[in-house]
Amino acid sequence: MMRIPSCLSLLVVASQLLSITPPAGAIKFALDAFRYPAAKCIWNSAHPNTLVVVTANVGPGKNQRVDIEIVDSSPQKNVYLSKRGINAESRLAITTHSEGEVGVCFKNYIEGDVPQAEASKLSRIVDLDVDIGADAVDYNAIANQESLSGLETEMRKLEGVVKEIVDEMGYLKKREERFSTTNASTNERVQNFAWFTILSLAGLGVWQIFHLRAFFKRKYLID
Repeated sequence: MMRIPSCLSLLVVASQLLSITPPAGAIKFALDAFRYPAAKCIWNSAHPNTLVVVTANVGPGKNQRVDIEIVDSSPQKNVYLSKRGINAESRLAITTHSEGEVGVCFKNYIEGDVPQAEASKLSRIVDLDVDIGADAVDYNAIANQESLSGLETEMRKLEGVVKEIVDEMGYLKKREERFSTTNASTNERVQNFAWFTILSLAGLGVWQIFHLRAFFKRKYLID
């Protein structure tokens, strides 16, 4: 008899945790076409070993070819995926390797003989949805595959959210430790420079005293 309130309370906690997680990044925009287009990139923050699912729905467009590339902002400039000529809906999944931001980059090429007046008006509508971490997991498919109940599915979602929160807290802790180390190192360098300045000024003062004393002796101004 006491199991029902406890299950309800777990569901309430799960819904609250799911509500505080950052929403998936969805954006809709027009992608202009050029002969030699520059990449238009949408960036999202992601931690290492994080699942990222990109769903791109590209609208129709004559004499146009849209290419997609998924990269990151790490020093290595990792390229996770590159695909030419995407049309309609494309669903792509990657796992990040480095800390930083993941960029979904698009290029819209003009193909064929198109008059200049028409080429300047060519564009395609891109509807982009980026799911990161727990948001990228298809829990409905997992529930069907493992025959999970509604409560078990919600608990599986909660487990993913809690893991994300723990990972985020660990990342923030490491970042704070790195900043503390940098701050301590900077303070130590400033202190060492201050002592060096004081000792240099003191040494310069002593040298000036002996130098002036020797000068005055040479001029027979003092004994």
